[in-house]
Amino acid sequence: MPMMARMRSLAPWFMLTVGGVFVLFMVLSDSKVTDLIHQQKQNVGSIDGEEVTYQEYSTAVDNLKKQQEQAGQTIDESQMDFFRDQVWDYIVAQKLIDKKIKEFGIIVTDDEVRNTLLGPNPPAQLTQQFKDSTGNFNRQAYEGALRDPRNKQIVITVEDQIRQQLIQQKLQSYVSASVTVSDAEAKDQYFKQAIKMKASYVLVDANTIPDADVKVTDAEIKKYYDEHPEDFKQVAARKLKYVLFRKEPSQSDSIAIKKNLEAIVTKIKGDTASFKSYVQIYSERPYSKDTISLSAIPQQVRDEMVKGKNGEIFGPVSTVEGYVVYKLIDKVKSKKEQVRASHILVKSTGNDKADLQKANDIYNQLMKGADFASVAKEKSDDGSKFQGGDLGWFGRGQMVKPFEDASFNGKVGVIQKPVKSPFGYHIIKVTDRSNQDFVVEKIVNKIQPSATTTDKLYQDAQDFSFIAKKDGFESEAKVMKYAVIETPSFDEEAQGIPGIGVNRALVKFAFDNSVGEVSDVFRVAAGHVVVMVSDVTKPGLKNFEETKAQIKNTLLLKMKLDKAASIAKEIRSKIGDNGDGNIAKTVWAAARVDTTTEFTTFGSIPGIGRDYAFSEYSTKGDLNKWSQPVKGTSNVYLIKVNYRTKYDPSLFEAQKAEIKKQLLFSKKSNFYGQWIQDLKKEADIVDNRFQFYR
Repeated sequence: MPMMARMRSLAPWFMLTVGGVFVLFMVLSDSKVTDLIHQQKQNVGSIDGEEVTYQEYSTAVDNLKKQQEQAGQTIDESQMDFFRDQVWDYIVAQKLIDKKIKEFGIIVTDDEVRNTLLGPNPPAQLTQQFKDSTGNFNRQAYEGALRDPRNKQIVITVEDQIRQQLIQQKLQSYVSASVTVSDAEAKDQYFKQAIKMKASYVLVDANTIPDADVKVTDAEIKKYYDEHPEDFKQVAARKLKYVLFRKEPSQSDSIAIKKNLEAIVTKIKGDTASFKSYVQIYSERPYSKDTISLSAIPQQVRDEMVKGKNGEIFGPVSTVEGYVVYKLIDKVKSKKEQVRASHILVKSTGNDKADLQKANDIYNQLMKGADFASVAKEKSDDGSKFQGGDLGWFGRGQMVKPFEDASFNGKVGVIQKPVKSPFGYHIIKVTDRSNQDFVVEKIVNKIQPSATTTDKLYQDAQDFSFIAKKDGFESEAKVMKYAVIETPSFDEEAQGIPGIGVNRALVKFAFDNSVGEVSDVFRVAAGHVVVMVSDVTKPGLKNFEETKAQIKNTLLLKMKLDKAASIAKEIRSKIGDNGDGNIAKTVWAAARVDTTTEFTTFGSIPGIGRDYAFSEYSTKGDLNKWSQPVKGTSNVYLIKVNYRTKYDPSLFEAQKAEIKKQLLFSKKSNFYGQWIQDLKKEADIVDNRFQFYR
């Protein structure tokens, strides 16, 4: 049933509801309730009961966007959803932090601000403005600028910023006061950074052990399940079914952009103003003059541009950038030749003799005067037949080698004898050749949804949500022929939902509602979405049946590692302490024998990646002697440490203070960041921004 007809079927219910609301409104019109309703419409959310108004939020978005742009980071419309989320997180964190600042009684006095500005080490962001040509700080000029009455408003702003920075520093110091760094931690960090090693190794990959060599019984799987309950704990989780109303330009949007550019081209051709001035007004890409190869020019205008004259304008044409209008400035000699060719393909059937005979018959037909394009349309075995065999322009490296060689060595206009490639036999005709690049200017207009398209998209999503709540999500989606997709399971801490994207409000909806509940419209990066809670998982232990496959794989890997260790032990018995590692292949053909370049325990091991067991042994193992088998994550190693820098106690002592300082800064930053995340988890955060942004 069409949407409007379905809406009409709800008319009696709708009228009763509206009538009831009207009476209720008349009763409440003199009460405070209408004020509350009005207030709710002005709030995008709340943090521990403190409302965040639309005005406050939108002002923060605008101000932070301007700051980003002043720093040279342009934020276009496609990035705005993500940027708004960042601003919301910033506001949430700041309000929670402000509460704690008051709770802890943290203040910054005017004297502290003044001492920061006029002390021996003023903030770097200020002093860098007062450095001379040699890079030295001009203190006199700096202090003069601070005291200049003309800079009063600027100084007040700077003082406010300094005050906020000092408050944040005091809060961080207060929160992370218990964080310390021991000498042992500093020494461990020194080892990770300073001790360098090289090692030879024999690697037996557990995955090379055949499945037939190991066997896991159901009894072993059940025993593992019973003995490791901590491995199978599950948190509360949800699944959603959703219909996505994807934000995409309509055909009318595309046509409108093209027609607008066509009008601009007409105007350019009758105007004496420079093309550059039109780029600056109408293009969504900054002006540039580029030298591009023929293959970088859209297929639709390649021929025209090859034959065109300097100053000619081409387009608009559809490209991956959007619609583009080109102005040809010049043609210059290219280092890379391009050819244009047509072909007729006789596809390989496995009978090479028959394939070649068929190709020769076609070639002979062409030699007798048959039209190449007509024969290609009738007999070619690939999609180019619809273009009469025309493959367009291409450069080296774009075609299979035999085809490329024939095309670049062939003469223009000459039909070549059949050429064999992995695809079959090709009869090739080179139709043009170019050794030119093209200097162009261009106007680019991205193809984006118009306001009309966006509004319709939102309205469609609203209509679906409204009807689905009454008649059922999946049945209504089926009537409307909307695709229903189900997400994988996700927990309450998820920032994003697989398939939908980052949207904490949707996560909250999922956990605040039961199976079958249908949502209002939510804005997501790809457009708009309406969801239904499709599955609720309660916290507890996963049941045995759903863990069997996981346990089996765990036990198989363990058994294979044990088997690999036995093989490595046999290899070790043959090579001894200092034998040739290549002997390993006589025991296990799949064994890998190699030598690393220099590595540290902190970094990746060349040729292996990160494997703590390998790094740990290399740090402590005997030099120039093959180890006993060392079990890693999925490999078993024999390791011979060839080289390791010695631990220098005096060098460590010289660096200890700086290492501890760096570690303390890192630990405090991490602790403070986690503290803020914990504040967010404990806070009552209501995010209704989806009601304000389409």
